[in-house]
Amino acid sequence: MKYIKKPPPTPKAVAQEIKDTVSEIISAVETEGLAAVRRYSQAFDKWSPPSFRVSDDEIKAALEQTPEDWQMHIAWLQAEVKRFAELQKATLTEFEVETHPGIHLGQKQIPVSSVGSYSPGGRYPLIASSAMTVVVPKVAGVKRVVASAPPKDGKGIYAAQLLTMHTSGADEIYSIGGVQAMAAMAFGVPELELAPVDMIVGAGNAYVAEAKRQLFGVCGIDLLAGPTDILIIADETANPYTVAIDLLGQAEHGLNSPATLVTTSESLALEVEKLVSSILEHYPTKAVAGVAWRDCGSIIVCESDLEMVQVSDAHAPEHLEVQTADPDWFLARLQNYGSVFLGHEATVAYSDKAIGTNHVLPTGGAARYTGGLWVGKFTKTVTYQRCTPQGSQTVAPHAGAVSRAELMFGHGLSCDIRLANDKKAFVENLREAKT
Repeated sequence: MKYIKKPPPTPKAVAQEIKDTVSEIISAVETEGLAAVRRYSQAFDKWSPPSFRVSDDEIKAALEQTPEDWQMHIAWLQAEVKRFAELQKATLTEFEVETHPGIHLGQKQIPVSSVGSYSPGGRYPLIASSAMTVVVPKVAGVKRVVASAPPKDGKGIYAAQLLTMHTSGADEIYSIGGVQAMAAMAFGVPELELAPVDMIVGAGNAYVAEAKRQLFGVCGIDLLAGPTDILIIADETANPYTVAIDLLGQAEHGLNSPATLVTTSESLALEVEKLVSSILEHYPTKAVAGVAWRDCGSIIVCESDLEMVQVSDAHAPEHLEVQTADPDWFLARLQNYGSVFLGHEATVAYSDKAIGTNHVLPTGGAARYTGGLWVGKFTKTVTYQRCTPQGSQTVAPHAGAVSRAELMFGHGLSCDIRLANDKKAFVENLREAKT
């Protein structure tokens, strides 16, 4: 393969400054509660309302401020997200099976009790993210979903975003942003009547991602979602204009959002490179997308379809578009991606905004070992066992022997006593043996 365009190398490690800042905020919210939330909210968002909890009146105002056609499209999004989540939930099964006479093993699906849903709202108030991180846990059966987003321009949560949180089923909504929001949901803030949640989910900037990393253990998290990225696999059948637009569409997310074209057609690669430059001259979010393309954009030419698969899997992209003559050939071979978009008509924007699949996906190569947010993330798959005396006769000798091989003699005794007809005598003999 060869690079037509290659970005300068960038360090992958989280900057120590970010780690230290996040640690300071988390510690302050844990120990000071509301005072720390208010201090950081004022410092970062110029926002210090009488109460950070959104009231019914504020929700009503958001309804009035959101155009009716927007509300219609938001309702479509919510319905599609719910539909796909319900289809996913149907794949989560419970069962009980008798593996040997008298030995019964089973599996149950238990929803997480409470979830904190965070939606970014800085440069872009992500309405779709609000739907995806509230509707899906509700479909999973989560009883309490707490939604939080930063204020927009110091005026509270963006109206359409707030409306989406409410109509998606959020039980509590707070206008708190960034690290202080994550910490508040993880630890709880008694003054706000905000009880701790069991899990926090949602995308955010580098500080939010680092907050989730540091809070993991205090509560669960979905995944570490860093700068969004896209990789497009394309052959000579791809339209260069579509490819260029799709690359820039993801680049507008942030200054550090990677966008990569992998192709077997050098002529396509060269044309896309020229097109991106010309499109950027009049691009609506040039200030962000232009920098992202300059610093994080790549164009790679490969010798074969198989090499394109290998390059893509090595990148493990969050979003993977396949604009080729035979996308199913690639689907059968690709292994590492957050979500894949097959064919010339499928685009990341459909998934991000309306089609129903979740857009909270693994970034930074994490698709090598995890998928994105889905209904199963909010469900604990737990197991249970029951044994009859006949079952003990079968399993106890094996479990006891393994226990003693591990030098865990107490475990072995737990097995042995179940084979003894007289439990009391067994214990008394054990005492005598000890003396």
